Amino acid sequence: MTTEIDIAALAALLQEAANAEILPRFRNLGAGDIRAKSEAIDLVTEADEAAERLIKARMETILPGALFVGEESTAADPSLLQKLGEADLAVIVDPIDGTYNYAAGMPLFGVMASVVAKGQTVAGIIYDPLGNDWVIAEKGSGAWMCKPDGSQEKLAVSPAPALEDMVGCASTGFYPPETRALIMGKMAQVRVAASYRCAAHEYRTLAAGFLHFLMYQKLMPWDHLAGCLIAEEAGAYVARFDGAPYRPTDLAGGLLVASDRQAWTELREKVFVA
Repeated sequence: MTTEIDIAALAALLQEAANAEILPRFRNLGAGDIRAKSEAIDLVTEADEAAERLIKARMETILPGALFVGEESTAADPSLLQKLGEADLAVIVDPIDGTYNYAAGMPLFGVMASVVAKGQTVAGIIYDPLGNDWVIAEKGSGAWMCKPDGSQEKLAVSPAPALEDMVGCASTGFYPPETRALIMGKMAQVRVAASYRCAAHEYRTLAAGFLHFLMYQKLMPWDHLAGCLIAEEAGAYVARFDGAPYRPTDLAGGLLVASDRQAWTELREKVFVA
């Protein structure tokens, strides 16, 4: 088994899956092509499943022997999450992040992939099919916007302003109603607290310097591994609510991402405390 990563080949594969399976179905899904999973707002489409099948089929040539952990594959085989913690090398894929937006015909969705080696995230990619560009990070090499013409731009988070001027995204939908009400009240202390319903674009926007924080309560590896590595490589501070580092096997404990550690601490103490 090899740990050498051909990041360009992985990026091209996400583009191939989008062009073959995702974009042709965008705003062209039939009633039977959309199904609810755990609840009415947790959707899967024919495009999610077809794109993941294509990526999985091609992955062996890019990362031979790597464990494949896809969101839809894990829905069929939950034991993949346990295997992730034991694997020497794994690739984690979200074929469409922002499926609810995609199914509604809203142009805010992405394709995400990350590579984990011996329990550490070493590469992450977030591809925007509509913009046809990638945000890519390899551990220790910075975060980069890669454009379709081949040009690249290094990304950096924006310095954090005062709390009352901060702009960010927060996902509160998985809290119990009473906790959600409490936290949403505290979010009035920041200038803007939105939700794109698409972690892919939230991480991209923060890494490009247009958001100061992100908050998530539900942790699934395909939603956050790529984005967290990209955010860290762009200079952000990333930790679970208790201050512990975020690891590929973490499925609970909340997640807070901020421009720097001081902003993280202020947000945790004043806003995202239940």
